[in-house]
Amino acid sequence: MFSIRRILDSTAPANLVIITQVQDILRAQFGGLKEEEIANLPKKLNDAMKYRFQSRLLVAQRNNESVLAFAMIMHATDIGFCYLDFIAVGKELTGQGLGSVLYERVREEVFEMGANCILMECLPDDPALSPDPILRKQNAKRLAFYKRYGANVITGTQYETPVKIDDTDPPYLVIDSLGKALPDGKFMRKAVRAILERKYGEMCDPVYIEKVVKSFPLSGITIRGSKSANNPSIYVPVLNHPNRVALFANEGHEIHHVKEHGYVESPVRIKVILKEMEKLSFVEKKRAKTWPDKYIFGVHDADYVSFLKKACLNVEQGKSVYPYVFPIRNQDRKPVDTPLLAGYYCIDTFTPLNADAYYAARTAVDCALSGAEEIVSGYNKIAYALVRPPGHHAERKSFGGFCYFANTAIGANYLSQYGNVAILDIDYHHGNSQQDIFYQRADVLTVSLHGNPKFAYPYFTGFADEMGEKAGYGYNYNIPLPEHLTPGDYLKQVKKALTRIIEYNPAFLVIALGLDTAKADPT
Repeated sequence: MFSIRRILDSTAPANLVIITQVQDILRAQFGGLKEEEIANLPKKLNDAMKYRFQSRLLVAQRNNESVLAFAMIMHATDIGFCYLDFIAVGKELTGQGLGSVLYERVREEVFEMGANCILMECLPDDPALSPDPILRKQNAKRLAFYKRYGANVITGTQYETPVKIDDTDPPYLVIDSLGKALPDGKFMRKAVRAILERKYGEMCDPVYIEKVVKSFPLSGITIRGSKSANNPSIYVPVLNHPNRVALFANEGHEIHHVKEHGYVESPVRIKVILKEMEKLSFVEKKRAKTWPDKYIFGVHDADYVSFLKKACLNVEQGKSVYPYVFPIRNQDRKPVDTPLLAGYYCIDTFTPLNADAYYAARTAVDCALSGAEEIVSGYNKIAYALVRPPGHHAERKSFGGFCYFANTAIGANYLSQYGNVAILDIDYHHGNSQQDIFYQRADVLTVSLHGNPKFAYPYFTGFADEMGEKAGYGYNYNIPLPEHLTPGDYLKQVKKALTRIIEYNPAFLVIALGLDTAKADPT
């Protein structure tokens, strides 16, 4: 089983590992490719201004590990086409259908970007241009592969004119119109000029470029096997899977139902939301997988995690333990009894420990991580982890606010391997979890809109002057709100939050969607 994910930049550590594997495939499959071009691949991803293309990689991986195949797409956003720079499968994996799956995904990706077509170069199958019969046979096979998708050679132009007189195998220009009518001649001239100037500017002189561009007739292009432009028999529509929201629901949460007076975090919340979401055609419910503890240890102190697990297992079924002693004076001397230890690790008096709390919190983490993985895989662009107990009050070394594990932070920390992350917390109460965990980091921007801690839980954190420390200074943005404000005033504050996120330009956005202020909230 493999997944296909997109990579938009080369700055994240996990992306660099993948790019190195892609470069190895390039060396193995394209022996004539200059090492300089291979080395420049990360720069193409990061510097759209210099190369005048927005580039992205699609990589096929097994279990998010080794790269099996890849495609490099370059989007000319100012014109509206995509150039397929490379598509390749590892040498040991050719002939297994990976290329077909990957190219179908390329077509989906380009279609979703709103581009008019895919343009690519393929070596010729004409003996006059390709004298080596072995190479010519390979070229013909490649052209036949693309023809299955309606991609074909543009004929009647001088695109395949050799740059040097004695060059062999000058490439054809191939077009895939994605099941739509072929673009007009004016569009094609702009696109061809962009390819020659932006990709081959150092190789092709202005006279050559002008000659090739003007060889594309303004009346419209024709393609091989067609007597006229826009022959509908050649169009192959994009088999585009609909954009869906992947839903991971923590349905094992109901075991964590504290019926004692004053406990307001109720299981009915999940049931009500899930009932409505299952009615939506664009929601795809999925099963969360079980994740190892190392992802929890990435944001939580190991002693705290160990305590939580043992303490919950030791509480009698149906009973709850509430913190009532808080040893702030000497935190180096931990109490021994569970009720006393609860106060050592807790930030309030109303979040209990019970036999089922750990399991429910642990499966909530699985949902958050499965949602994050869904986004990284690229199959869906939006995932929703519907979980309880919640998580945005659980700090690195503490629980509270009915929260035990920092689900949002754990998911964001996983995503941060692949690019910068922004967290937007819109719960009524401050997201102290994310602030505590990422306070000294610049790769995760934490933004929280919440009731002013002067009157709202958790009372001790969430003030506007808390902006981060060290590398994280400026990457924690609190927007404390007054107790009473109009919808218009609230939306102005939301705009401030979104403006900061847009400035940050993250690869991923995680929303801590607390709904305790929602009308008709069941609690």
